[in-house]
Amino acid sequence: MLPLSHKDAYQSYSRGIGSRMKEKVQGWIRLIFSDRNSRNLFLFLLLNLSFAFVELVYGVWSNSLGLISDSFHMFFDCTGLLAGLVASVITKWKANDKYSYGYVRAEILAGFVNGLFLLFISFFLMSEAVERAIEPPEVKHERLFIVSVLGLLVNLVGIYAFQHGHGHGGSSHGHSHGGPSHGHSHTSNNHHHSHDIELDAGNSQIMKGVFLHILADTLGSVGVIISAVLMQMFGWMIADPICSMFISILIALSVLALIKDSILILMQRQPTALDNALPQCYQKVVSLAGVYSVQEPHFWTLCSDFYVGALKLEVSKTVDPKYVVSHTQMIFASVGVRQLYVQLDYTPM
Repeated sequence: MLPLSHKDAYQSYSRGIGSRMKEKVQGWIRLIFSDRNSRNLFLFLLLNLSFAFVELVYGVWSNSLGLISDSFHMFFDCTGLLAGLVASVITKWKANDKYSYGYVRAEILAGFVNGLFLLFISFFLMSEAVERAIEPPEVKHERLFIVSVLGLLVNLVGIYAFQHGHGHGGSSHGHSHGGPSHGHSHTSNNHHHSHDIELDAGNSQIMKGVFLHILADTLGSVGVIISAVLMQMFGWMIADPICSMFISILIALSVLALIKDSILILMQRQPTALDNALPQCYQKVVSLAGVYSVQEPHFWTLCSDFYVGALKLEVSKTVDPKYVVSHTQMIFASVGVRQLYVQLDYTPM
C-alpha cells in the first residue's frame, strides 16, 4: 500500500491527465462543430456506424451471409469517413514555426487515402462478383431488399448533407518577398509574413473523398435493390454479381480523378488550372518598365484552389522595386495565385 503522500500525488497526477484529456476532446469537438461540413461529416459517421451495427445484428439474426458481409463493408467505409473527419480537424490547426503553412495539406493526404480505400473496395467487389458469377449462390433476396432500402435512405441523407459542399470561397492573400539576389550588382530586400490559411472544406479533397464514399455506398444499395427485384420477378440469380461488377467499375472510374489530382498536388506539379494562364502572365510581367526577363518560375498547389508561386525577375538597376513587385503580384493574383514570392536580380543592362 502506497504512503498517503504518494497516493495523493498519484491521484493528483491522474486527475491532471484526465483534465487534459477532457480539454483536448472538448477542443476537438469544438473544431468539428465549428464548420458545417465537418459537423455533417461527424453526424453522418455516427449514422453510418449505427446502421452498420443494425445491419450486422439483422444479418446474424436472419443468418444472411450477404448482410453480414455488407455490414463489414460499411464498417470499412466508416474508416474512410473517420480519416476524412480527422483530416478536417487537423487542417484547422494553427500554423507554427515548424509548419509555417499550417496543416491544410492533410486534406490532400486524406483524399489520396480515401481514394485508395475506394479502389480497394472496388477490387474487392469485382473479385467477389466474378466468384459469384461463376457459381451463383442461392440469395435470400426477400431479406436483402428491406435492409438495402434502409441503407439507400441512409446514404441519401449523406448525399443531401454534402451535396452543397462544392463551392469555394475565400479571401485572397497577397504577400511578396524580396530575396537576396545572386550574381553581380544587386541589392536584397527581405521580409517575412506569418499567416493562417483558411481551407474551404466544401471544395477540398476531403469532401470529394467522402462524397465518393457515400456515392459508392448508394450505388451498392441501388444495385442490391435492382438485383433483388430481378431475382424476385424472374429468378435471375446472376443479376446479383452482374450488378456488383457494374458498381465496382463505376466506383473505380469515379475515384481515379481524385487519386490523380492528389498525386499531382503531392508531386508539386504546376496547377493544371494555370497551364494556359501562366505564359500570358509572364508576358505581362516582362512588359513592365525595367523588367528584362522572368527566371526560375515555380508554381504549386498548397491545398484545394490555393496556389502559391515563386519566381526571379531580372530587372534594371534603376527600377522601382515596389512598383515591380506589387504589379507582378497583381498580375498573378488575377489568375488565382494567392501568394507570390518575388526575387529581384539587378543587372546593369
